[in-house]
Amino acid sequence: MRTISIINLKGGVAKTISAANIAHILATRHGKRVLLVDNDKQGNISKMFGLHGYDRPSVADILTEREPDMEEIIAPSQYGTLDIIPANMSLLKANFEALLDAARPQQTRLRAALGRVAGEYDYCVIDCAPDLNISTINALAASHDALVPIKIDKFAFDGLAELKEQIDSTREDLNPDLALRGCFVTSYQNNEVCRQGEAWLRAQRDYPVFGAHIRRTEKVDESTFANTPIVEYSPRCGAARDYLALVSEYLGGTSDSDTSGAKGGK
Repeated sequence: MRTISIINLKGGVAKTISAANIAHILATRHGKRVLLVDNDKQGNISKMFGLHGYDRPSVADILTEREPDMEEIIAPSQYGTLDIIPANMSLLKANFEALLDAARPQQTRLRAALGRVAGEYDYCVIDCAPDLNISTINALAASHDALVPIKIDKFAFDGLAELKEQIDSTREDLNPDLALRGCFVTSYQNNEVCRQGEAWLRAQRDYPVFGAHIRRTEKVDESTFANTPIVEYSPRCGAARDYLALVSEYLGGTSDSDTSGAKGGK
């Protein structure tokens, strides 16, 4: 199972939308077995797939329980080979509890839990909160690839250096398999600001950038109200085609052997 963290320390960059659509496309367009982890206390991934609530286990249990029951925590979605680990505001408390619990490793709990189900999936996509808390560090410690969505505006590149530093630190201390796989521009418009911002980003040696960018369209906002991935809601819109291109580009740089451990779906 290859694990991908969708991460940016800045909010409002279409991080959750990107995580949901990348996971959905991997499952429905590429036939992959995919586990989508909602690792943000706001629970927007969970809301999108109709799984938000407090009456079932969530990602918080992975951080706080010694033996989390993954069969209970993982929930099926309406899209066959796509399963979800939901989240809610209990993750806020779980972050504090994990930090206070020094009796066992704090930063690799998610990796250990995912390892128990790795044979059942080809890919795991983690939607990270815009923060470097213990749950985010757990996500990086569990991941092979970090993908960074960026919306071009005055503050677009704030926190990039700190994020790369955290990725490098996690690679050195916890997870030698982790790589900053690439940034991709979201809410792209064909104007001077976006063109210059994307050109600047591509000129930076420290930040690899995908060729695909995600065009701004009102269909993306509409899809969130419909709780429907964009390629289902409006398959011919620019953003749907862009997410399809992004996933294909990502897969083009991933060898088959990276996911050869998957043995069967849930």
